[in-house]
Amino acid sequence: MQKRKLGKSGLEVSALGLGCMVMSFGYGPAADKREAISLIRSAVERGVTFFDTAEIYGPFTNEELVGEALAPFRGQVVIATKFGFDLGADVVGAPGLNSRPEHIKQVAETSLRRLKTDVIDLFYQHRVDPNVPIEDVAGAVNDLIRQGKVRHFGLSEAGARTIRRAHAVQPVTAVQNEYSIWTRDPEAEVLPVCEELGIGFVPWSPLGQGFLTGKVDASMTFDTNSDLRAVFPRFTPEARKANQPVVDLLKNIAGRKDATPAQIALAWQLARKPWIVPIPGTTKLEHLDENIGASEIELTSDDLREIDGAFSKITVQGARLPEEHMKLIDR
Repeated sequence: MQKRKLGKSGLEVSALGLGCMVMSFGYGPAADKREAISLIRSAVERGVTFFDTAEIYGPFTNEELVGEALAPFRGQVVIATKFGFDLGADVVGAPGLNSRPEHIKQVAETSLRRLKTDVIDLFYQHRVDPNVPIEDVAGAVNDLIRQGKVRHFGLSEAGARTIRRAHAVQPVTAVQNEYSIWTRDPEAEVLPVCEELGIGFVPWSPLGQGFLTGKVDASMTFDTNSDLRAVFPRFTPEARKANQPVVDLLKNIAGRKDATPAQIALAWQLARKPWIVPIPGTTKLEHLDENIGASEIELTSDDLREIDGAFSKITVQGARLPEEHMKLIDR
């Protein structure tokens, strides 16, 4: 597996990371714990060194899973986790945002215990909290870095202005926003500011919640109790049918490259910038191997122009997230 550096920070990771959320939460029932641990360790054996989790995944169980799975390899891997939600026992209903400095420090302590480590390699603010100045957030993480409990600071779903303000207080190592062939929002402002400031970019959901793999069709149903896609606007049967041209585009390129649509979707991201590191998630070993194989696929400048030219003629139907999720996105 090739390595990449997240911007100018010096933090070196595998060119593709592993998003671990789906093993505990999000796109169906939680995976069997033993199988999930085996999968994470198989990723390490295949050269993956970058693993992404968060306290809210489960909640808490995903950090525990990642901590147990990576304990034997701790010196060889980079673990990223996140703060920013209030998951206290007295919270009623959906968790709210909470990035108060004292809360950030409490989350760091509990995450360290669950991850079975004495330092968090990359600590993201999961969502920007409009009630707490980003300078205070960056300052709290700076304190944790000086104490040796955190190595690097990151932001998730942050807009360009917020990134600049945070970076002025504590250098931001990575920004993690949704980005894929069918979700291009970061290209307008976020990617340019990352390039300007020397910040790495970590796309979450680089395979479009599975749609870009070509394995999701209009007839598929999603469990309303365990699969977030059941309420995602792009995953209504009508939207899936309307968005099929995106998959057809990937299949067309894949056919010429002896690859799969998922591999082309990931190779497209890797070809955009050398400081972009996608983190596709999976619960299956064959999909892990498929995703890793994307790092060996070379897309030429002509390929990239062809993909972007064809995509420019496609109108994607449906918002990328439900309205209540979009309200948490910083712009």
